[in-house]
This record gives sequence, structure tokens and C-alpha cells, in this order.
Amino acid sequence: MGCPMKSTVTMMVRPMMRRDIALGFCLGVLLYIVYFVVNNNSTWKESLYFPEQHTSDEASHIRRNEPGFIEPLLSTDVNEAPEEGKGIFFLETSPFREEGVSLTARQACAVESAARMNPTMQVYFLLLNQSKISAKAQDFVNILLSYENIKIRQIFMKDYVKNTLLEKWWDPKILSHSGWPTHHTSDILRYLTLAKFGGIYLDLDVVVMKSLEHLTNFVGAEDWMNVASGVLGFGIDDLGRRVADACLTELKTDFRGDMWAYNGPGVITRTLKKLCDTEHIRDMSKERCHGFTVYPPSAFYPISYPDWKLYFEAKSKNSTMQTIKDSFAIHTWNKLSSAGVITVGSEVPYALVANEFCPKIYRHSGKFF
Repeated sequence: MGCPMKSTVTMMVRPMMRRDIALGFCLGVLLYIVYFVVNNNSTWKESLYFPEQHTSDEASHIRRNEPGFIEPLLSTDVNEAPEEGKGIFFLETSPFREEGVSLTARQACAVESAARMNPTMQVYFLLLNQSKISAKAQDFVNILLSYENIKIRQIFMKDYVKNTLLEKWWDPKILSHSGWPTHHTSDILRYLTLAKFGGIYLDLDVVVMKSLEHLTNFVGAEDWMNVASGVLGFGIDDLGRRVADACLTELKTDFRGDMWAYNGPGVITRTLKKLCDTEHIRDMSKERCHGFTVYPPSAFYPISYPDWKLYFEAKSKNSTMQTIKDSFAIHTWNKLSSAGVITVGSEVPYALVANEFCPKIYRHSGKFF
């Protein structure tokens, strides 16, 4: 006859063992997932930001028949390098989307305003990771292409870096530990593009209000503590080449994926401190900087980022419009202001500026801009 005490203990232990086994299995699965994510972070980001490592010619052949196909820049089929020093460049570096590039009315406004105010310059909207225009963005694109001096092209890092200081340095794995891969890709490309062609780089959250055609070798200060990289101009002369090469060298020797602004405004700030031999932005005169101009905040950043809501407030429109009236452009701080609602036809400063300087896009943006 069996022992009843032993039977009872066995009945108690078995559920506990099953529970422990189940918990151990779940913990093992969780640890595997964590290990997989951490160790495949690089591969995931590479596939997201650089889904196909084609050259421009290969991609052109593969996708030319797709609806909304965008021609590559500098392929043997197009072969239309921007005229040196005569280009204005915008960049879209968002992750790959199957539906194609997404373009907001405010981004399209930036491109239109640059083209309208600089008719003798070629305005390039350069797309990384995207080979076609999404159906949602097609109307905006059609409006932009009604301007003869606007070109929309896709670029490929694999051949965009060729014959530059970044050729041997570049690898998609550089972004594997970046906390902001979209922004850091843009940082790399803005300096690389100006080093290749010269000209002017602009962020997609600006509105251009004056001609930039006479500007060369310049940058705008965000405030008197920071040089910003949302507006940059490098000439094709010795000074422009010197600054461009210094920025690329700074990038490849000191790239940081753990700091948001280090590879953008940080690069041009550190470069100018060396060029101008000063730690203080107020002391960066054209004479001290060997001909390079550091414009005051009023030139491109007349409303500082803590006050971005002024662009969306009708009650203070008169003082805001007075503040920005002499600026070359305004920077609207999209990282902060993207959720700000603007009703088309309203009297807020952003709407008034858009209505004047990007009228086609503004009037076709629907109920809201």
C-alpha cells in the first residue's frame, strides 16, 4: 500500500515544476528576443534606411517602369550634375516606405519658396531611400515640377560618396548605433552634397523670403551661443572647398551616434572655431573668418525655438511680422511645431508668409496647411 503523504507531496510538486518550467521557458524566449534585437539592430537599421544597395544605374533599370518613378541623380541615363555653386539643395532622408515618398504641404512650401525667390538657381529635392512618389504626395510634386528650376531626384549612397573624402569611411553600419538615424543621415548628406557641388543647403522647415543668389560661404547663427546647420552655403572657391573638406574630415574622424546635434550644427561650429580662431560666435566676423560669413540670428532664425508658437498666433502677428520682415528666410522649428494647426486663410504669421512666398502649394493644401 502506497504512502498517502508521498502521494500528496508528489501532487503538490508536479504543478510547481510545470509552473517553473513554463516560467523558465518564457524567460528564455524573452532573453532571446532581447539578444536578437540588440545584436540585429545594425541589420534592421541598414535594411530600413538602405533597403537595396544598388548603384543608381541598377536601380534605374529595376524600377523605371514603376508608377511615380523618380530618376536617379548622376546616373549615366540622366548625367545632369548640378552646375557648381548654382544649386539649392533639400534632402529627404526618412526610412524606406513601400508607398513612396511622403511630402507635407509645409515641406513643399520650402521648396517652392526657394525656387520662386531664386529663379536663376536650380533647386534640387534629393530623396534617399525612395524610388517613387506616393499617391498622396503626387499633387504637391506636380505643383513643384511646374517650376522649370525644380528637379526631384533620388540618390544612392553607394555611388554618391564616390570620389569624396567619405568614400572609404562610409558604411551603413555607421548608423547602427545612432539614436537619430534620419537626422544623422541628413547631417552627413548636407555636408557631402555641398562638398560635391557647392551651393546652398536648406532644411525643409524653412520659407525663403529673399533671394539667396548672391550669398556664398555662409551660415546662420541660431543664437549667439550656437551656429546652426539648417542653412549652409559653401562656394566652389578655395575658401568654400577648404570649409567643406574640413567639415567632412570632422564627420569621419569624430562622428557620434549618441548625440543629436553633434554631427550637424556641431560640425560647422567646431570647424568655424578653428577657421576663425575663436570660441565665441559673436567674434566670428567675416574678416576674422577669412571671408566666411556667420549671419546673425535675424537672418535665418528671427524667431528662436522657445518662441516657435509666435508663427501660429494671430494676436501677435504685427510684432512677429515686423521681426521677420528683413530676414532672408524663416526657420519654423518643425520638430516642435509640426503638430501646430494652421487653417488656410487665417491671419497667423506662418500662413501670411506661406501665402506670399509659396502661393501655389499653400492654396492647394486643402483646409489646413
